[in-house]
Amino acid sequence: MEIQITRTSAPKQKPADQTKLGFGNYYTDHMFIMNYDEGEGWHDARIVPYGPIPLDPAAMCLHYGQEVFEGLKAYKTPDGGIQLFRPDKNMARLNVSNERLCIPLVDEAFCVEAVKKLVEVDKDWIPDAPGTSLYIRPFIFAVDPHVGVHPAHHLLFVIILSPVGAYYPKGLNPVDIYVEQNYVRAVKGGMGFTKTAGNYAASLKAQDEAEKIGYTQVLWLDGVERKYIEEVGTMNVFFVIGDEVVTPALTGSILSGVTRMSVIDLLRSKGYKVSERRISVQELFDAHDNGTLKEAFGTGTAAVISPIGTFEWNGKKITVADGGIGQLSQMLYDTLTGIQFGKIPDEFGWTVRI
Repeated sequence: MEIQITRTSAPKQKPADQTKLGFGNYYTDHMFIMNYDEGEGWHDARIVPYGPIPLDPAAMCLHYGQEVFEGLKAYKTPDGGIQLFRPDKNMARLNVSNERLCIPLVDEAFCVEAVKKLVEVDKDWIPDAPGTSLYIRPFIFAVDPHVGVHPAHHLLFVIILSPVGAYYPKGLNPVDIYVEQNYVRAVKGGMGFTKTAGNYAASLKAQDEAEKIGYTQVLWLDGVERKYIEEVGTMNVFFVIGDEVVTPALTGSILSGVTRMSVIDLLRSKGYKVSERRISVQELFDAHDNGTLKEAFGTGTAAVISPIGTFEWNGKKITVADGGIGQLSQMLYDTLTGIQFGKIPDEFGWTVRI
């Protein structure tokens, strides 16, 4: 499918200070759009000026939440080049989400090409200040003007771009985590393994309450026994216990993160013992008490590696790695960002040059 390009006649003013971008505050001049209509399939791929998308008030996405999305980044390399990090994995995961939400599958290779083309059109928006990048948000949503619960027959696939800085205001500094006990994010058989808006809507109440008492994120427990660790807010989570690096197994209620996958591959390539298994919050606190809990960190596209400084559970608060950045967390951050920004060799073949 050919991608038609219509360039804007009114370019936006770019942010003057790249050190104050924040996350998700600015959007580039163009966006990618592709339509799906039953009987015709995905069609009319185009890059157009960024702007509002007309929706009927009865559009099904507004009433029944049939929507999926992805998140990846484009990076400016020291030689002035541009590259992506494992975009094929993002598009493969998009189709996993599509299948669960009854959304027609997309051509993954074509979608990677669409990302590359859009980034190329808006390449002047890619920031080059330390720690900055161009966030890429592909998403698909139902547009049928029908108030009735059934899979959509008409959808839009859109990609927008945003120059960003650090996801968390603290940057790489350790974050404080509250172990959630009142609310449930997902259960096996549900949609926890997909990247869909409903999962994040379900997390808002707990996140809001945690922030009010001084915590950056919540640690979700399983929705059945309410004792096994699943993930941290918008991130997967890892723990260094003794000589083992532990991360919760993908049991159907946890998102299969691209950064999570990369961390596991990277650690194993360096000889670390990595276990994907069930881990209870009690085991975590016991490991702290007996001195074997060395580090804890979250992983995700937005933050890459986010060290965890403290946990609170059942009125007990523990500090990890003396509240600082652990050696392994720092190594993972330096290595992954080094590969992403083209500052160190990519021995895994993860990067895609534009």
